[in-house]
Amino acid sequence: MAYFIGVMSGTSMDGVDAILADITTQATAPIAATHVAYPPELLSLLHQLCDTTPNEINLMGQADRLVATTFADAVNKLLLEQHLSPADIMAIGSHGQTIRHYPNGAPSATGSTGFTLQIGDPHTIAALTGIDVVADFRRKDIAFGGQGAPLVPAFHAAQFAAEGRHRVIVNIGGFANITVLQGTDRGLISGFDTGPGNVLMDAWCQLHCNQPFDESGTWASQGVVNEPLLNTLLADPYFSQTGPKSTGREYFNLKWLQQHLAAFPPIEPVDVQATILALTATTIADAINALPAIHECYVCGGGAFNQCLMTRLDRQLPSVSVAPTTALKLPPQWVEGVAFAWLAWAYLHQVPGNVPSVTGAERAVVLGSFIPAG
Repeated sequence: MAYFIGVMSGTSMDGVDAILADITTQATAPIAATHVAYPPELLSLLHQLCDTTPNEINLMGQADRLVATTFADAVNKLLLEQHLSPADIMAIGSHGQTIRHYPNGAPSATGSTGFTLQIGDPHTIAALTGIDVVADFRRKDIAFGGQGAPLVPAFHAAQFAAEGRHRVIVNIGGFANITVLQGTDRGLISGFDTGPGNVLMDAWCQLHCNQPFDESGTWASQGVVNEPLLNTLLADPYFSQTGPKSTGREYFNLKWLQQHLAAFPPIEPVDVQATILALTATTIADAINALPAIHECYVCGGGAFNQCLMTRLDRQLPSVSVAPTTALKLPPQWVEGVAFAWLAWAYLHQVPGNVPSVTGAERAVVLGSFIPAG
């Protein structure tokens, strides 16, 4: 056995997932998972850091340590629940918390250099857990000319590719990305961020229902899609761009939605919710329908539990079977955490973790930085 732990918090910022996996050259076997919510004060701080604010460096330095402490809490909780000690774990793979993602440069800076920024100090994680940490996966891909995202396709290929099967793996977190697997040939992997996943739905639900998300899409299912609004949202230039491409809260956010809404007469909030759910489903489905000979679609991430979204996605993919990754023996909510455990394994075994056809990097490279516990 070779135990690794993957810890991450996605763009939805709904807390930290820690996943224990047994990883060898032959197979990756997920074993257990746990979750730790961000304290409200830290969550508020992270939301501030997703936009320009005064004293950003001071706020980021504070959040960097607090995020790391929460990550370490999740790891230690998982160890306790599984009756394991730090010595049982080969390494932690830490994604960190993304607070900025400008792979093509910040729009406010002329000729600026692209960057991505994840916080969650790996030294603090190593110190608080007593386990070696592999972190900072995205910046190596950026350094080689890539988008730094999505990074899960290499793991998707290792875990889900099957001979003779043309599959798409759809990850619906705050944002949605697809991985296209044509059999087991790694040279045929493609993928990109399709656009918003849950980010707009969560923000709109918080604003109008004072709830962090629309459980199962129940609220959205009570609304009617406003087709003119949907068509206006779909006309955003991002959706017509070809990959490699990635996006984040810096582009698709509540302000973006409200700017579009300002051009319309008042629309019932529940109908807006139905419309932005349709936006997520349509942009994913359009990306898949543009591909040749795809017959299987497996969904992971929080979006897999939004029944209204899954139903609409299934309806918009009439020639494709749609199912959660449970059908491939990996629970949807575990996939990304296992992916970063796998990336830690890949670092230790010098296996490239990026897919240049997905990120646009010059070449495949080993991703991450190693922080020893001692």
